[in-house]
Amino acid sequence: MLKHRGFPSRLTGTDFQFTIRRANHKDGPAKIIRRERFKDRKFVDRKADEAFMAALWQYFGEETFERGNLDAGRLSWLFGREVVPAEDPFDPASYEALLKIDAKRAEAAFPAVFAPDAPPQSFDEDEEEDW
Repeated sequence: MLKHRGFPSRLTGTDFQFTIRRANHKDGPAKIIRRERFKDRKFVDRKADEAFMAALWQYFGEETFERGNLDAGRLSWLFGREVVPAEDPFDPASYEALLKIDAKRAEAAFPAVFAPDAPPQSFDEDEEEDW
């Protein structure tokens, strides 16, 4: 499993996880699915989505990227909309699955992340140890 060094491990001050520490060798990788985002979601859930998108955009931009240690649950909130498969066939239960950001859809969903005057995000890096 590829570990994306320097990628934030979680949303600062919360338990919203962005990465996983180790591969699941017993049951295999969690499957990435498309989760519906309803309008009545909690504010903190929406902020976690926005922060995760900001981290993805800062780290990968428009480049194709490997799922690696990115959390399947967090990816699932963006999958099929702002984050799309970059290969066909796509294996949603693989750490080697290739993804990419659909910049047009991501900008429409998270305009603050893509604003020209948007400050670079700062993330809590206290958990960025070499596990």
